Amino acid sequence: MAGGGAHPPLVSRLRVGQWFALATVVFGVAALVAAAIGILGLVRLSDARNEVVDRLDPSTVAALSLSNALLNQESGVRGYALTGRDAFLDPYRNGRRAETSAIASLRSLAPGDDTRGLTGDIERVRRAGAAWRHDYAKPTILAVRAFGRRPAAVADERGKARFDEVRAAVRTLQQDLSAARDDARSRLRRAAGLLNVTLAVMLGLLAAAGVLGLIALRWVVSRPLARLGAETRGVARGDFTHAVTARGPRDIVALGSDVETMRRQIVEELEAVREANARLDRQALELQRSNAELEQFAYVASHDLQEPLRKVASFTQLLQRRYQGRLDERADQYIEFAVDGAVRMQRLINDLLTFSRVGRLGGAQELVDARELVEAACGNLDGVIEESGAEIDVGELPAVRGESGLLTAVFQNLIGNALKFRGPDTPRVQIQAVSEDDCWRFTVADNGIGIEPEYADRIFVIFQRLHTKEAYAGTGIGLALCRKIVEYHGGRIWLDTDVAAGTTFHFTLPVPEERR
Repeated sequence: MAGGGAHPPLVSRLRVGQWFALATVVFGVAALVAAAIGILGLVRLSDARNEVVDRLDPSTVAALSLSNALLNQESGVRGYALTGRDAFLDPYRNGRRAETSAIASLRSLAPGDDTRGLTGDIERVRRAGAAWRHDYAKPTILAVRAFGRRPAAVADERGKARFDEVRAAVRTLQQDLSAARDDARSRLRRAAGLLNVTLAVMLGLLAAAGVLGLIALRWVVSRPLARLGAETRGVARGDFTHAVTARGPRDIVALGSDVETMRRQIVEELEAVREANARLDRQALELQRSNAELEQFAYVASHDLQEPLRKVASFTQLLQRRYQGRLDERADQYIEFAVDGAVRMQRLINDLLTFSRVGRLGGAQELVDARELVEAACGNLDGVIEESGAEIDVGELPAVRGESGLLTAVFQNLIGNALKFRGPDTPRVQIQAVSEDDCWRFTVADNGIGIEPEYADRIFVIFQRLHTKEAYAGTGIGLALCRKIVEYHGGRIWLDTDVAAGTTFHFTLPVPEERR
């Protein structure tokens, strides 16, 4: 935890996100500076390249074109003067047009500052060419056309002198262009070198900023988080006695405080769990004693209690057989009540014993075919089935894992109820199964009197009856027994309340592991 003081250090005043934001700002500033230097270098390189490629190289080509155009004019006039044929004037005319085009190109490509006087060079070439044409070319052409003779030697010398001036002007232009081009190429090389240095500096700045940022984040964020993580893992391994402390950014300190609060709560809850376990141990001992007493009660109920009950039932039945009709009508009725009560008590005790033994004795579970269970149940109910003329329709049934005796009791109770609570028609029972996820859903449907939906939960409660014992015999324990057996095998049972007639029960049993 952060130490007390008038002002906490900067590390503790900032959160992790703020430290990341600060590192991002520093890195961003370094990147902006590097980008600005890089852009400056690119601008200089671009300017130098444009000067060479877009101005001076085309100007050199245009100057060469201008020189060729002037030479073509001179050779054309000289050929025309020698032969007098008009065809020799074609180079002169083409040269005039090429000269005009080249001068226009040179003027458009001349730099704005023009520190080397290229504009003046261009103008001197133009004036020299114009003077040569005015003083020699045009008079010579006119003389040949008018008199059919060459000009005088003096005129030839004057023309040669004028064209020498043209050559000198063109040479000066080409020399200035070459010097300007060399200077521009030198600037281009310097700009490229500056750009390389700039890129190296930019990468260095970015790398330095990244390394410094990582180091700062490691010291400010990563190490406190690692320390807090180590202490938290110690708590997770069960070391609840060591207090959790944290240093670093404010939210890491807050997280450490939360972990320490959690540790204290775990310690408190651990003590509460230990006390609860101690209580559970005591209750388990009490439950063991209670189960032992229940076992003793079951023994008494199955042996000691049933023995006098059998005597009562036997002697009352003897009284009924021997003295029936010899006593008055009321005495016969009393004896019949005693016999019926003893028999029902015996049946109720047996049913209670069966109910209490489900899941308690823990018989062996085995893989058994459900059709065999249904056949066994029908065999136990053979007399009732034959007496009622019932039709039992059994579909495709799977193999399930469980105690065959208990599962047979489920089918026997459901089929027996269908036959007991039958309607006026011939009883018909349909048994089938479908697969649902990891379980089998069994359905037992009949065409009997049915059960109202509001009794869907009540019928599975032990001793709950919907009819009097005079109307339908039984102890009211059959469906409760079915539910206990099905739940003991990992399933559930319920009444289908959406059927239009009759009664339909569904229950599920898990699909055996070996059949999945």
